[in-house]
Amino acid sequence: MRDVLRILIAPLVWLAAFSAIYGLHGLICGHGITAPPPRLLLLAGYGLAVAAQVALLWALHVPRFASPSPFVSFVSHATGWVGLVATVWSLLPVAVTSYCG
Repeated sequence: MRDVLRILIAPLVWLAAFSAIYGLHGLICGHGITAPPPRLLLLAGYGLAVAAQVALLWALHVPRFASPSPFVSFVSHATGWVGLVATVWSLLPVAVTSYCG
């Protein structure tokens, strides 16, 4: 069970971050809030999501959390990188575009 968790943790964190940040985006735009604090909330969420993915990727490389199986280790590192790239790429519009309109 731990091996499955090692393999799936990064994509699951991406899924949670994507849902949370774009859900927050929908709430902000749906209520017509145009002040700077919502923009800062979205940017903070983006930064927190990227930091969480980097921390997960780092943890997967630490021997304490690594799998003894070379296959599981390789796949968990690969999905860790996929989770990081997916987080940066799919949440990038939050950081570089206008958030409503």
